[in-house]
Amino acid sequence: MRAKVVVFPIRGRNWCFSRSVEPSMRGAQSSNIPSTFKELCKRIFSSSSEYSKKSSDDSKVELAVDFVANKMNVAWSNLEKAPQGTFKNKIHGLGLKLLSRVKPSEIFFKSIPKEINKVDIVYPSSLHPRLVRRRLRHIAFRGSVIHKKYFYGSAILLPLTSVFMVLPLPNIPFFWILFRAYSHWRASQGSEKLLHLVSDASCRQLESVEMTKVEEISTHSLDKGSDDSMSPPWVFEASEELQKLLQQYKDREDGLSDNAISNICQKFYLNPSDVVRYRDSV
Repeated sequence: MRAKVVVFPIRGRNWCFSRSVEPSMRGAQSSNIPSTFKELCKRIFSSSSEYSKKSSDDSKVELAVDFVANKMNVAWSNLEKAPQGTFKNKIHGLGLKLLSRVKPSEIFFKSIPKEINKVDIVYPSSLHPRLVRRRLRHIAFRGSVIHKKYFYGSAILLPLTSVFMVLPLPNIPFFWILFRAYSHWRASQGSEKLLHLVSDASCRQLESVEMTKVEEISTHSLDKGSDDSMSPPWVFEASEELQKLLQQYKDREDGLSDNAISNICQKFYLNPSDVVRYRDSV
């Protein structure tokens, strides 16, 4: 599985890191999550299912977590549709204020799936690929440390916030801490996966695998062409079009304008709200 990451300066020293996801891929990702609890149990516990034969215990836990996260997203959508001035609408407004404090790098790491084995890095042609890779390694290493620490902290707070269940009102602190624990867990996994793909350790591991296979490669296999598994886990793509879009707004002190961000997101299939977070973050 491959993932495409778009990297570009957005305001001063602030860089934007966002995963490019085409609309067709978004529908395919959501279709893999079971919609009902009965379907979830069938995919996990059915011994005759193809899923249970090929998946490990960790992947079953991830499937259950994705199921719960999907239900939380549905509940959040229902709050968003609540009439103005109602209690549900006020809860949604409070949630938006809390979500505005989430750092954009966390959203980026959560978009990196654990199944990917290669990453395509798109960047402006004026930047050096070594600098881009160094930046990616830095944020990935920092994210793997920070989000793992915050995940454990959120998990410790969950039993403390569960005592509010006795109140007749919705236990907003519990569900918020539960969401933050899930978010930090996903971000920790994504940052560790990205760090592995863009680090030198992945290259050394690839070289060792190649050395063990050298004696097994025959003339017949060489005639079939190059094996994609032997290529590096990252591919750099210098984009002239991205560079032109950035040059049109390079003199703005407050970063890229909304129009420039909209054009870049439309061209490279990025989420505009996530990109704007990078520009507005301090």
